[in-house]
Amino acid sequence: MAYYTIDKRAKADGTVRYRCSVSIKKSGKRIFNESRTFTKQAHAKTWGSKRVIELEQSGIPNPNDLKKMMVGDLLKRYINDPNLGGKAGRTKRYVLDMLLDCDIAEIKLTEFSANHVIDHCRHRSSTGAGPSTVNHDVSYLSSVLGSAKPVYGIDYTKNPVIEARPILLQMGLIGKSKRRSRRPVSDELDRLLAGLEARGDHASAKIPFVDILNFSILSCMRIGEVCKIRWDDIDEKQKAVVVRDRKDPRKKAGNHMLVPLLGDAWDIAQKQPKTSDLIFPYNSRSVSAGFQRVRNKLGIDDLRYHDLRREGASRLFEAGFSIEEVAQVTGHRSLNVLWQVYTELYPKSLHDKYQISKK
Repeated sequence: MAYYTIDKRAKADGTVRYRCSVSIKKSGKRIFNESRTFTKQAHAKTWGSKRVIELEQSGIPNPNDLKKMMVGDLLKRYINDPNLGGKAGRTKRYVLDMLLDCDIAEIKLTEFSANHVIDHCRHRSSTGAGPSTVNHDVSYLSSVLGSAKPVYGIDYTKNPVIEARPILLQMGLIGKSKRRSRRPVSDELDRLLAGLEARGDHASAKIPFVDILNFSILSCMRIGEVCKIRWDDIDEKQKAVVVRDRKDPRKKAGNHMLVPLLGDAWDIAQKQPKTSDLIFPYNSRSVSAGFQRVRNKLGIDDLRYHDLRREGASRLFEAGFSIEEVAQVTGHRSLNVLWQVYTELYPKSLHDKYQISKK
């Protein structure tokens, strides 16, 4: 039996949309579902009623019927495919889900053009999304469109993203993210530690913010990695820990790496109470949120938790470690990123060495 439901949704820019979902159930299981989004509820009801009648009369449509397939239909296939969307990282999955709520999802696949891609990017830019963020939309959408024929047998060979990309670059709507070189300066780190200590001393606080922040810097780990390391992964002899599934753009899983816990990082880990299988059994988002609240309260501008990873790498360089040795701690597969950190640190030191050599 076919039926429809309507959900009211507010977009990021405040505009309201009405998504009408038409479904068919058999023996209590949903065997078919499609949806469209409208600016007015009345239009959603009209389409839903009409579509229900069509389905009752004609039955479930051919899923590969190009005449009726929307961009959103292909997005859903990709997202629900265990070998594609099922293996997507958090960022990619977020972007794909977001695209389902955008106007382009309601365009017929056969009519989808470079103009639609550019209009989408214009709209995203007008809501405050930067070029690197919009570039994610474009890249992941291109992956979905490229899967149509080889993966799903859909006779669709055109990928308008390829045509739109050079123009989008020319218009400045997409681009690479700017490399950050931010480190805590002056007394910023001392103020942060004092603020986090005060937050940690609160009666209701359970997170050892100061220990985690110092450990993050000394170990050069991402906060998500810090909150996942286990006591079982500690190597007492080598004073190291196995960091599982370390981020790698070329490989999504299985990137386990033995990371040395240098200096105080080892001591900080060892002094944590063994109340869980995890060394730091806390939600990484809660740790980041606490850091952000203290940072904002102190009026420290444009310092992100991830910048502490760069701070840790910079300290290792300043202590005399080579790029290859630092990579063993940070987990960088490509040394280019660390080389840029290194070269940004050392113009002044090279002048100092030159002056010493002249004496």
